[in-house]
Amino acid sequence: RVFDKQLQLSRERLQVQLDLSEQIKKVTKESHVRAENTELMLSFQRGQVTLPQYKLLLCSLYEIYKALEEELSRNSNQAGVAPIYFPSELARLESIEKDLEYFYGTNWREQIVVPSATKRYCHRLRQIGKEYPEFLVAHAYTRYLGDLSGGQVLGRIAQKSMGLKSSEGLSFFAFPGVSSPNLFKQLYRSRMNSVELTEEQRNGVLEEAVRAFEFNIQVFDDIQKLLDVTENKLQDILIFKSGEAKTLHVPLIRMVLGLFVALATVSVGFYAL
Repeated sequence: RVFDKQLQLSRERLQVQLDLSEQIKKVTKESHVRAENTELMLSFQRGQVTLPQYKLLLCSLYEIYKALEEELSRNSNQAGVAPIYFPSELARLESIEKDLEYFYGTNWREQIVVPSATKRYCHRLRQIGKEYPEFLVAHAYTRYLGDLSGGQVLGRIAQKSMGLKSSEGLSFFAFPGVSSPNLFKQLYRSRMNSVELTEEQRNGVLEEAVRAFEFNIQVFDDIQKLLDVTENKLQDILIFKSGEAKTLHVPLIRMVLGLFVALATVSVGFYAL
């Protein structure tokens, strides 16, 4: 009996060692903590997220999910992607588009502003979609399961923080195709663990998972830097007269704001992964 118990424990340890989901969780533990402690994420946790923060976050999420979901769709028949492809349950792009239209209006596509980190993130997703499609599992796991885990809670925090009277503008946080997030996450991890990978591919996926977290951290930091710069410059272009704040002509403000956004994006620079 003692031998059988030891054998069972050895098998369980081996299984944990081989489970891709557990390995990803282990190698990204430090990065996960860092992501949670970015200024943007702390604003959510403290219930202090602002409308400008959320709107810029939505802009970046739109570009990221557009790239991710297009690459997942294009590679949906690939052995490394098919098991974790759940467009009906997880797809975020349409929900984000609804939120952007709510906040920006019907011409929201013309108003999207994203920092350089977001562009680098999207470039990487396009690159691996063409060259290493099995690496997409790392990004899908990081984004989808993260959003699914905190979706309902973060949605309520955002609604209260921004003073929204309804759930309009918060579609991103809702997963109507998932009746039980916990059960679905179990299914997703099981599907991940069923993906057959060579040792080289598995190591590549683990490295990509760390890279995915780093990209998200950079996006969060860039968004906050972008906000800091634009808020300071907007104060500079206010004209105060007779104790009342009068703004410059709207087209001029948009032009100046666009210039500052561009400068802020460039000034952030490139991060080495």
